Amino acid sequence: MATETSTKPLLYIPDLFQYHRRKTRTVMVGKVGVGGDNPIRLQSMTTTPTTDVDATVAQSLRMIQAGCEIVRITAPTVADARALGPIRKKLDQAGFKDIPLVADIHFNPDCAIEAANHVEKVRVNPGNYADSKIFKVKEYSDSEYESELERLEERFTPLVLKCKSLGRSMRIGCNHGSLSDRIMNRYGDSPEGMVEAALEFVRIGEKNSYYDIILSMKSSNPKVMIAAYRLLVARMDEEGMSYPLHLGVTEAGYGEDGRIKSAIGIGSLLNDGIGDTIRVSLTEDPEFEIPVAAHLAAPYQPTANHNGSEGFRGTPGDEATAHEKTLAHVENFFHYGRRATRELHIGPFKVGGENTVRVINDFSTWLFSSSPTTTSGMTTDDGKKVALKLLTLFEEQLAAGKSVVPEILEWPVTDRASLDAMIACRRALGGDTSTLAFLGRFSDLALALDGIPHIHAGFFEAPRTISSEERMGQFKQFVAVAKKHNVVVMLESGPCHRGRLEPARNLLNGVSLCEKEGYRNLLLSFKLPSVSQLIANVRLAAAILRSRSLDYPFHLRFPGHADADALRLEASVAFGSLLCDGIGDSVQVGTGEKPLEDLSLVYNVLQGAGVRITKTEFVSCPSCGRTLFDLQSTTERIKEQTGHLKGVKIAIMGCIVNGPGEMADADFGYVGGATGKINLYVGKNCVEKGIAFEDADHRLIELIKAHGKWVDPPQKILAE
Repeated sequence: MATETSTKPLLYIPDLFQYHRRKTRTVMVGKVGVGGDNPIRLQSMTTTPTTDVDATVAQSLRMIQAGCEIVRITAPTVADARALGPIRKKLDQAGFKDIPLVADIHFNPDCAIEAANHVEKVRVNPGNYADSKIFKVKEYSDSEYESELERLEERFTPLVLKCKSLGRSMRIGCNHGSLSDRIMNRYGDSPEGMVEAALEFVRIGEKNSYYDIILSMKSSNPKVMIAAYRLLVARMDEEGMSYPLHLGVTEAGYGEDGRIKSAIGIGSLLNDGIGDTIRVSLTEDPEFEIPVAAHLAAPYQPTANHNGSEGFRGTPGDEATAHEKTLAHVENFFHYGRRATRELHIGPFKVGGENTVRVINDFSTWLFSSSPTTTSGMTTDDGKKVALKLLTLFEEQLAAGKSVVPEILEWPVTDRASLDAMIACRRALGGDTSTLAFLGRFSDLALALDGIPHIHAGFFEAPRTISSEERMGQFKQFVAVAKKHNVVVMLESGPCHRGRLEPARNLLNGVSLCEKEGYRNLLLSFKLPSVSQLIANVRLAAAILRSRSLDYPFHLRFPGHADADALRLEASVAFGSLLCDGIGDSVQVGTGEKPLEDLSLVYNVLQGAGVRITKTEFVSCPSCGRTLFDLQSTTERIKEQTGHLKGVKIAIMGCIVNGPGEMADADFGYVGGATGKINLYVGKNCVEKGIAFEDADHRLIELIKAHGKWVDPPQKILAE
């Protein structure tokens, strides 16, 4: 066995393998406490023009009825800021005095000063409150930079003093897309820049003995968002700060994609005990954001059953050992880097190394639906029918222009007939097996030994009815034959009565056994029932492997269940948390009953985590009173026309607040410039201004064509 060494980088939480909610000060937003021992608060933001008081009040009431605890409203002008007064009054009259309002401020300190008269909290953006973003390149000397900080303090202090005198709280909300030129020139487009931009404002508050501050680090990229919040926590710990955090993935988008990106970013941090209030930013009516936020927060609320299915706390024996706590699963928590692994060959696919994250599916429920309900009792003819169903699925997906297809098919082998059916299926596929690999799951040694020559990867678990010695002997025989045929062995560890982290230790025992047998073509996996258990065990296993300089790849598996909405969010948190740390070389989720839904979900999670792109990437803001066009219908329309452009990233932004910054991370941008006018971007550069709204879609497509990124959409399959 390789010697273990401590490999722990700068930490952001005290325990990487067990849930502990981060301790913060309590900040009162009106009568609603945020942080401390309070629940994780749910909030959203209105999309109506703020000066339309009745419409804003009506939308606020819908949000509150959906469960929104804090309502944010934009105030882009002083007139909007003044309108917050009658909005507050009407909500009070409707019986919602205890629901606090937040004024969202960009660019104009005068709006913030006025808004503080009417609302319980003011949000400011460090990127544009006193600075600008015009992508100006300038090298600042230390004295010049200090002068800029003095100017910032002069601009920001009046709001600090006003909020302090009125008992208002404040959110210092940094957005990746709107970092100022000053910050960009010193720190770059980085988590470090986001954190320092916020802490500059915090230090001004503390200089004036003002501490009613909540912080946020938002980005449309979950990897950047997660890294920035982690770094913020680490930096606050260094400076003795304990401010609560508002979590959100900004411009997450629409529909399933928006929910997945939000779950990846928000859920990953909540699972680490980070986050005191959350907002899910969807390009939809704001009341639809609240149920998503509630589902993400539920397992981490103070009233949640932490000793139940999530198994957050468990018993003292469930904790990592003192030595394990000195280990870490990644080299750097604040910058993404993919975990280095060996490369495995599974049929036509390379898994691990620098290869793309692969997809494994168990479609047995669907594939065998016209046969017996299980593989038991199948015939050779059934195997041929399965091959036909698989080919039809491939053809329909490819004809529709979708590259989300099965890659590695898991096949449960329960008896001789099911093994013969698998062999028949492979023969019937013929040359098409060049696009599909087979992973056999066995629990009978004789079937496993006969089946190994016909599979590309295999899993074997001897029955529990025999002794431990017999089980060990059978497994060694399986490994020996797999080694002879160079078939990848999947090692899989499930729940263990000895403790919630025991699956990781059991998995590593399996690794050691295979190494003693002289075989290292191993794919490591867990079959665990909850998000927290999967993340904790993968982290611990990866940390121990890292300490031993072992590089086996991981397969990430999450159990499917009937609630599609819940599965979407939970799988996104489970996979996203690990993928955004660079861990995971293949993934698997779903019930197998609806293959198109399973494929869509798993590929969308990979895209949301930014590790595998199979369609157009859209960044679209959730809309607010600043928005200059109907974002929902526009986003849907542009998706319909450009959604087939694999690998192209298009940002659709309602106004210029985050527009220029987000354009820098996109290939093309569609941004509201004025009422009825659209500006088009290539990267961070605005290339066309003031385009009439009705012409903008066509001009966007022409711009994509001019840059060689356009392909014609596939022809629709017409029913005969």
